[in-house]
This record gives sequence, C-alpha cells and structure tokens, in this order.
Amino acid sequence: MAPIHKECDYLVIGGGSGGLASARRASGVYGAKTIAIESNRLGGTCVNVGCVPKKVTWNAAAIAETIHEAKSYGFSVETTAPFDWKTFKHKRDAYVKRLNGIYEKNLDKDHVEYIHGRAHLTSPDSVEVKLDDGSTTTIKAKKILLATGGHPTIPQGIPGSEMGITSDGFFDLETQPKCVALVGAGYIAVEMAGMFNALGSETHLFIRHETFLRQFDPMIQETITKEYERQGVHIHKNSNQTKLEKNTAKGGDWKTLHYTDKEHPDGATLDVECLLWGIGRSPEVEDLGLQAAGVKQEEKRGHIIADEYQNTNVENIYSLGDVSGKVELTPVAIAAGRKLADRLFGGPKYKDAKLDYSNIPSVVFAHPEVGTIGLSEPDAREKYGDKNIKVYESDFTAMYYAMMEPEEKAPTKYKLVCYGEEEKIVGMHILGVGSSEMLQGFGVAIKMGARKKDFDSCVAIHPTSAEELVTMK
Repeated sequence: MAPIHKECDYLVIGGGSGGLASARRASGVYGAKTIAIESNRLGGTCVNVGCVPKKVTWNAAAIAETIHEAKSYGFSVETTAPFDWKTFKHKRDAYVKRLNGIYEKNLDKDHVEYIHGRAHLTSPDSVEVKLDDGSTTTIKAKKILLATGGHPTIPQGIPGSEMGITSDGFFDLETQPKCVALVGAGYIAVEMAGMFNALGSETHLFIRHETFLRQFDPMIQETITKEYERQGVHIHKNSNQTKLEKNTAKGGDWKTLHYTDKEHPDGATLDVECLLWGIGRSPEVEDLGLQAAGVKQEEKRGHIIADEYQNTNVENIYSLGDVSGKVELTPVAIAAGRKLADRLFGGPKYKDAKLDYSNIPSVVFAHPEVGTIGLSEPDAREKYGDKNIKVYESDFTAMYYAMMEPEEKAPTKYKLVCYGEEEKIVGMHILGVGSSEMLQGFGVAIKMGARKKDFDSCVAIHPTSAEELVTMK
C-alpha cells in the first residue's frame, strides 16, 4: 500500500492531557487544521496509569482506613471477606476505558483528526507515522508540538531488576501481593506504599536517605516518614539494592531481594511477591526522530529543551509536559498546552501568552495527604536571606481523631513561609486529612500575592483544620 500524505496547520505528537488540550484549543476555538497522533491509549499517563486510577485506588485505601477507625465512633464493622482486589481492578479498568472513549469523542467534537500510530520526525516540518496495520502516513505540518510524555525508569546494573514492575505494572496486577517492596522516595513510591499498606499488604519502602519526599519542606519529609512508620510501613533507610532473583522455594511470583540498609550494612535478603521500582521517569523520546529535525535535548536525562514559551531550538517545533521536564504534573501540561495554542493561533491578543510556572500547587496522595505551594523554608532562606524570612507553624490533632486512642491519631502540621516586612506568603506546606481539597483555594490566594495579614483578616470557619491557616500566631 502506498504511503498516505497529509498536511495540516498543527500537528500534535502525543495524546496525553497536554497535547490534547492544545490540539482541541487550536482546532475547536481557532479553527486550525489539527492532527493528533497517539501510539497508546488516549489520555496519556494521567488517565491510564497515573493520577486517575491512582486516585481511585487511594479512595479504596481511604475507605479501608475508615472501616478500621469506625469502631472509635461506636460502630461495629466486620468485613466478611478480604478486600476484593480483582473485582476492584476490573471496575477501575472499565472506568479508565470509558474515559478513553470520552477523550476520543471530544477530539471529534472539536474537529481534531486523530491518528493511532507511532510518529517520528523526518525533518523540521515533516513526520512519518507507522499505523497499526503496518502502513505509513507522512504528514507535513506548519507547526509541530512534541508532547509525548514519559515512562517509568528501571534501574540499570542491578541483576534481575527486570523482574520488578513499575507504576505502569501496578495497575496491571490482577491479585494483591501479600508482601511488596517499593524502591523510591518520590510521589509514586510513597503514594503506592501508602495504598498497599492500607489495603493490607505487608509493605516495605526502600529509600536512599533518612526521609522521603526530599524535594519537599523538611517539616513534610520528617513528619510523613515518621507517620508511615507508625502505620506499619517497613522503611529501609540508607538502602541499596544489589540483586533480585526468583524464589524457587516459594514459587509463583515470589522473589528474593538482596539489599543493604541502615540496619543491615553488611547485607540482607527479603522475600517479596512483588517489587515495584518507583525511582523516577524518563522522557519518551527514544524513536521520536529528534536528531533528524535538529531538536536539542538536555544532556543528563534527554528531556527536550524548551523555553518559557514552549519553543524548542527549531522554529515552529514546540514541546511541553513531561517530555520537556519542567513541572511534571498533568494540570501544568494542560495549562501550558492551552496557552501555547492561544499564542500560535489566537492572534495579536495572545502574542505573549505563556504559562507562569511559579507557585504551582501540588499534592501527594499519601496517608495522610500532603499539599505544597511555593518555596520550602530552606529555599526561601537561601533566596531571600534568613533575616527576611518569618515562619509560622501549627502542629495539632485534627478533630476527626478526637474519639481515638492516642496511638491511633495521625498528625496534622501546617507551615507558612513569609517574606519581608509585608510578610508576603512565598510558601505554604500542609499535611493532614483534607489537605488536597484545602490547598486549591489557598493556592488561589497565594498566586494572587496574599500576605500573612490577608490570611489573618479572613474569619475562621470552625471547627475545621483549615482555620489554623488563618489563625497562626
């Protein structure tokens, strides 16, 4: 079959949240002839193997915690069977599949042509797409957006590392592991460790240092690490993994992990049914043809280099989202994609449109939740100087735990980092029940430049945890 040739105004490679948001804005609002290409399922990491199925699983874990805590409120709740992982997994899959269909319908509604295939650049304005049937399509585009996202990283140099799974594989598990090891100290490992533990798996978390979530404020790092230990997560500090091998004695999916850690400097082993690598993500660039188009990449990890306007070094080629490595969060990619479409196709009114990457709120769906926006205390002191920073903190027990025994109570801690005489809030860090929903509203205020006295001027809502943020002394 002869190759098919197409032309368009805007070609988007990558059907994740950022690419689709940009494509739909360009076509649906501005009428640009737009083609979107995706080789996997529409929606990218977030919809298929990220935020969406993760949050559904976190909800299940939160319900398990509530069932356990219900007795403190006078309820006698007995479960007649263990958590039905398989049924839950299939319902979650069906929900994701439904979302895939909605994404495709939305593309059609906004007149975006959708091609399912694997694309690679052949020149600065041309792309070849290998279709599912093995045939190829060539596309010439006036403007090209590279929004291919990323994929989980598996460590090199550890014998047997390929026997472990990644966050992608987490959502493929048909049965719940009795014992699981997770390696990593960021969002992915911490969130999944919390979910496994709450749902009843024996959970081991291997980290390289003394605390996890090390990009966050020290208050967050120290408190959440201690809380996971209180909840029964086995945390292996200062750890290294040396080998993973099949456990033939136990059979099935059982493996033996060889490692060193703070307690076992000379080495130890752990039998696990599942090992999950949560050590980071790499950009999806392997067969994208960047060299053919002359697109520059970051040397260390290979991210596409893009400026604040999402421009690459090649005229009319742009990049955003995880593949460019700025802030790897779905709402960031969506916002950047829409701003880019405005600038490229919205006329003079939007000629300077770009996303402001400062003060982006983010949440870790840990147990309990963690929320942050702006600078950590150390970063603020480094940027503005110690004498110009004032910190307000609150450490208390949320009323939810009032009916529970002391050893069952989870912490709640808040911190405001303020700068200058005006005490402008340049960082807010919260840990505790409800933090994810709470942060969105406070994030608006901080994005608008709120000062400590603005928070103080707001009458508290009582009794809530959030009132602590407007009554700090």
